[in-house]
Amino acid sequence: MSQDCIFCRIIEGKIPCAKVYDQGGVFAFLDIAPVNKGHALVVPKKHYATLFDLPPDLGRELLEALRRVGRGVMAATGAAGLNLGMNNFEAAGQLVHHAHFHLIPRHAGDGLSLWTQHAYESGEEMQKLAQAVRSAIV
Repeated sequence: MSQDCIFCRIIEGKIPCAKVYDQGGVFAFLDIAPVNKGHALVVPKKHYATLFDLPPDLGRELLEALRRVGRGVMAATGAAGLNLGMNNFEAAGQLVHHAHFHLIPRHAGDGLSLWTQHAYESGEEMQKLAQAVRSAIV
């Protein structure tokens, strides 16, 4: 646990939250500033800064929590859909440096738009970048 991390303090019970899930190494609570009501955060109990710091063996437990909490959020809110998101590093919008997944319930016409999409200049540019990504995967 990190004493300067708000999520660690929430998990430890030092800061109140609207807890929705607490099993094994995973904790979930409602976001205090939701995109839509029912917006939940699913976090590992141990402090890891980003997706890239999470141990692979935690993956199965996180996925099960995301599935269970996601179904609960949809059922409780009557949502027709659900967005799963994770911001890694400040450039991607990560405000709290404790790995966390957002579960955002969605309703038709709720006004939430995702990101703008762009096109590659050519198929060649796309293939060149794909090759660079393949080469960088370790």
